Amino acid sequence: MSGTVQPSREEIEEETEHFREANTPELKESLYVHDVYNQIASHFSQTRYKPWPLVSQFLEGLPKYSLGVDVGCGNGKYLNVDQDLYIVGSDYSTGLISQAMSLHRGESSNDVMVADGLHLPHPSLRFDFAISIAVVHHFSTRSRRQDAIREILRVLKPEGQALIYCWALEQENSRRGYHEGMNQDVLVPWVLLKRKKKKDRKPVKEDVSVKDDQESPRTKMRYYHLYKEGELPEDCTNAGGKVMKSGYEKDNWWTIVQKGAP
Repeated sequence: MSGTVQPSREEIEEETEHFREANTPELKESLYVHDVYNQIASHFSQTRYKPWPLVSQFLEGLPKYSLGVDVGCGNGKYLNVDQDLYIVGSDYSTGLISQAMSLHRGESSNDVMVADGLHLPHPSLRFDFAISIAVVHHFSTRSRRQDAIREILRVLKPEGQALIYCWALEQENSRRGYHEGMNQDVLVPWVLLKRKKKKDRKPVKEDVSVKDDQESPRTKMRYYHLYKEGELPEDCTNAGGKVMKSGYEKDNWWTIVQKGAP
């Protein structure tokens, strides 16, 4: 399970050094975002089933029959929040898109695709709205984060709006304990339970019940940029958008950004 066993400080420091040694942003993201999500996709999907209230509120407030895109859709949990909307989902992770297709088979399984958030496979000026929830913070430089927002704005129609969520640096009251003054670029552990091979299982006392599928933990590290207050609206503005609203919800900063008129 995620969070059952936490890695040691030495393990985190070792992975952090490996991350620094990756000499391009693309390599950092390949090793510490894309590869990780492909490996944890099934387990991750099991923990991502309940839509966040503000995202649902944004979607349910849109005009009927609006056409939208969910950039970084994961397992597609937002695709059917409002049946009066048509939403196309994309994600870089083949593992997560596979989960989305399985979960929405017969509903929205044909509306999801593997795509790079910096190079979306959609025409410009195509969508009425967009959402991108907990995605932009996985790009490892500020210019790439702004490029990701700029790409979302590109596919919106004039005056179309996008809701963007990113993890916050200010998480003093959460179990993660991030706070102002800490490094904004972090590696976050995801702990999986890996099934042991029978020959590797140690003998146990007769009065100890052990399931046949006993597992041992392994940890995968994901890269995040933790946004500080005011940084996400600034990135949206620098990407060419007009900030309509912004706020903080449950360890995340969010912004509603509008594409300008032609």
